[in-house]
Amino acid sequence: MQRLTADSVTLGYDRRTIAENLSVEIPDHSFTVIVGPNACGKSTLLRALSRMLKPERGEVLLDGGSIHRLPAKKVARMLGLLPQTSTAPDGITVSDLVSRGRYPHQGLLRQWSPEDERIVRESMESTGVGELAGRYVDELSGGQRQRVWIAMALAQETPLLLLDEPTTYLDIQHQIDVLDLCAELHETRGRTLVAVLHDLNHAARYATHIVAMRQGEIVAEGAPADVVTAAMVEEVFGLRCQIIDDPETGTPLVVPAARRKRAAAAA
Repeated sequence: MQRLTADSVTLGYDRRTIAENLSVEIPDHSFTVIVGPNACGKSTLLRALSRMLKPERGEVLLDGGSIHRLPAKKVARMLGLLPQTSTAPDGITVSDLVSRGRYPHQGLLRQWSPEDERIVRESMESTGVGELAGRYVDELSGGQRQRVWIAMALAQETPLLLLDEPTTYLDIQHQIDVLDLCAELHETRGRTLVAVLHDLNHAARYATHIVAMRQGEIVAEGAPADVVTAAMVEEVFGLRCQIIDDPETGTPLVVPAARRKRAAAAA
């Protein structure tokens, strides 16, 4: 059994069902990316996997046990989350916020240590916010704040890291920087990553495993080369396209049909 799974879960908000009888296994040591159109249930599934949303039916299992029956601090030592929107306390500095990622590792017999200091410093450096350590978070741009939150998630040092749209607010350079960092965490540090991404080409380039969703259901999952096909893109996103090899990586690259060709096909 994989470390993180959803077993026949029904998910929803305020009596509105988003997904029903949904099952998924996150491959260990993978970089799994969940893709799909808006409001298809991507973030809802990620919230359930992270323990933020309790299923109406079924269970999310972490190491074989129900994630909702485990102590919160134990879960926090195993699983880190970067939510879609995060709010920092007023008047908190970057270094103080990133330091909060070490909270799950503290206890009566283990207080703040030089190792914690090192991990916080390295987390800030790896996300490019080291020079902002003394700045107040509420003074930063949206892109800078996003990188600070990622640094906090990294400082938590969990074997599982879940990220809900981690490239939101970032320009193209910083999008690539963040995804390169995610790939490094997966490839060199053995972490299992699960991310929700809107950009299908980014997903195809960086993921080792893709889960494609539509209307609360999983339409396809597997390696990018197997999942990202013209048929899948049209079925899931309603977009006619060609799939070619990415000239840089050889991974699938989605090329949308030209406007006139789409219009002619619809006629």
